[in-house]
Amino acid sequence: MHYKPATDYEEAGFTGIRTFMHLPHVKTREHIDYAIMGHAFDTGVTSAPGARFGPEAIRSRSMRISSYDAAFDIELFEDLSGVDYGDLSITPGFIEENYERVEEQLVPFFSNNIVPIIFGGDHSVSLPHLRAAAKAYGPVSLLHFDAHSDTWDSSFQGKKYTHATMFRRAVEEGIVNTETSIQIGMRQYSKQHLIENRELGYEVITALDFREMGIKEVIKRANQRISNTPTFLTFDIDFLDPTYAPGTGTPEVGGFTNTEAFELLRGVAGGNFIGFDLVEVLPDRDPAGTTALNAAHIAAKFLALLAYNKKHKSSKLNLT
Repeated sequence: MHYKPATDYEEAGFTGIRTFMHLPHVKTREHIDYAIMGHAFDTGVTSAPGARFGPEAIRSRSMRISSYDAAFDIELFEDLSGVDYGDLSITPGFIEENYERVEEQLVPFFSNNIVPIIFGGDHSVSLPHLRAAAKAYGPVSLLHFDAHSDTWDSSFQGKKYTHATMFRRAVEEGIVNTETSIQIGMRQYSKQHLIENRELGYEVITALDFREMGIKEVIKRANQRISNTPTFLTFDIDFLDPTYAPGTGTPEVGGFTNTEAFELLRGVAGGNFIGFDLVEVLPDRDPAGTTALNAAHIAAKFLALLAYNKKHKSSKLNLT
């Protein structure tokens, strides 16, 4: 059994049930390399809500994405078998209960070497994703693209679980190995917060660092950091400049282009990626659908990365 979408000739891009890139909606863990999932939860936000509707928007905007990736020169679904699994079962309004519920659902995927590709939701949802991954792989590496580091000790009134705290909790719980983890794109922080973030062990490349060293050096640093360790890639859409991603809860100016995001993902091809999430898409703040469209293309680029790795057995892509 090989699961793949209908071809462009079999189904028009604007028709059909809104699955990601027309993938079949099948709840299975048999004969698949990856599973698309929605995690429609945004109780962890400290600013604007609405990311619970992100999975629906990303799927809708993915319907016309080509299955051929020119940068990788690869057909996404030729060697990869995968499904749109649907949305994870959640407990709206209750963060810690939701964490437990989602972790339990994800463990069987990680344990069977199936790569979950998860659409949030606010960024607090990454903690149960990492907990589930660590049950299968032990402490994992984190490749983190974001305008914020999300390593506050606590948020307002001392709350420990929000979309600003989960990557500190992950360190405290021993589910992330910061010695092989890297955060890229930060541009909203205090000096003390940046110091504390690095004291946790993360390598941090701020937006300013990025501009000074250039994208090829950033890619080199990322590959050196994660090496061939089991790596979870988390992508907050506010990594992109608001020009490209206005539909998010905490946009920050001075961000990155969609082309830079694609080049970064292409640059880390060959990494041992065991999971991926893409978070903080707010359709209500995205009237033209630009944010969701960019998110869908970023997810498709990650699929291309997986397809490349499977076809070439994780060899590094020649970027010269």
